[in-house]
Amino acid sequence: MYNRKPREQNPPGFKDKVLDLRRVTRVVAGGKRFRFRATVVLGDEKGRVGIGIGKGLDVAASVSKAKHDAQKNFMTVSLRGRTIPHEVEAKFSAARVKIKPAVNGHGLKAGGAVRVVLSLAGVKDATAKCLGRTPNKLTNALATIEALKKLKV
Repeated sequence: MYNRKPREQNPPGFKDKVLDLRRVTRVVAGGKRFRFRATVVLGDEKGRVGIGIGKGLDVAASVSKAKHDAQKNFMTVSLRGRTIPHEVEAKFSAARVKIKPAVNGHGLKAGGAVRVVLSLAGVKDATAKCLGRTPNKLTNALATIEALKKLKV
């Protein structure tokens, strides 16, 4: 009846990484309803990156929804060779992130969610620091995206 094609999981040339997977609950009259929330980072390591969030009754459904959401939220990062053009700092919710450019061969000195976002964006030489106290990977990743949006060529 319908000629709907199955959704392509990853566009060609893109890599994905599940950043965070949480079991979330909703309390209803009969007890608790459990669902899963997945946070996925999708990037081509050439300057395009996106973060997506998806919820579902099982892990596979939530991850596939998060990948689809990440495809809708792609952004282009302006790179200068293997690093970023200048130092940048940004805040999202309670998370604050500072990213500094580095010379060739320095490597990516960053931790946690910031490292995943920068590596999938294609940044190979940079130093980053989470300045906020929150350990939440989602907010740290979104703060990194905000910082990358502030880059000027």
